Formats: sequence, C-alpha cells, structure tokens
Amino acid sequence: MATIETIYLGELRTEAKHILSGDKVVTDAPLDNQGKGEAFSPTDLMSASLGSCMFTIMGIAAREHGFNIDGTTCSITKIMAADPRRVSEIQINFNFPVINYSDKQKLILEKAAINCPVAKSLHPDLIQKVSFNFKD
Repeated sequence: MATIETIYLGELRTEAKHILSGDKVVTDAPLDNQGKGEAFSPTDLMSASLGSCMFTIMGIAAREHGFNIDGTTCSITKIMAADPRRVSEIQINFNFPVINYSDKQKLILEKAAINCPVAKSLHPDLIQKVSFNFKD
C-alpha cells in the first residue's frame, strides 16, 4: 500500500496526501525556478525533512536516556547549485533552551542527529552543516 498519494494541480503545484492520517502538503515551484513561491518547494520539504528527522531521533534518544529537548528550535538554510540544479548544502542550527545538559547528553544528541535516516539517505555530495547551540 502506498504511503503518499500526490496529484499535480497545474501551475507547478502539487498536493501530497499522507494516506494514514489524511494530512496534505501543497508544494509550489520557487520564484527562482518559474514558480510563485507561495508554498514549500520540493527542495524546501527535503531540507525541512532533514531537520524534522534529526529532531525526531534526538527526541527518541533523549527519552531513552531520561531527559528532554522540549523547546529546542532549529533554523534551516538551503543552498542551491546549478549544472545540474540541485541542493548543494543544508545548514541546520539547533538552539537548545537553557537546560544544563551534561557533556554526555550533548554527545548523545549530536550523534543521534547526524545519524538520522534522512541524513543517511541523502547523497554524500550534499553538504550537511549542523551546529548545536547549547545554552548553559
């Protein structure tokens, strides 16, 4: 059974439906590639997926070790390249709340993030620059 069903809506837009939940995501081509930029582009979603996957795996690791990462945020920057047009780099900056994480907990979180399934599924030529900003 399919996980996602997607329909092309025209005008460089798609709508993807998650079969199990019914949730929908609309994509639009970006302004620099003939689109209107009125929604996530497919490459935006890929970049967001990397950040969300890292968060998910860090959350699992934190739960398993008896601490949490609630309130942590991240900002994601996608850098495009040409010939061929592709995402060449994704920069993710994690900003943790003021929780005195131990050095061991910090290491657990960093290892979890860089080993998430999306990170390991992306082409090795794609640069993943990840920073972890812990506030003490």
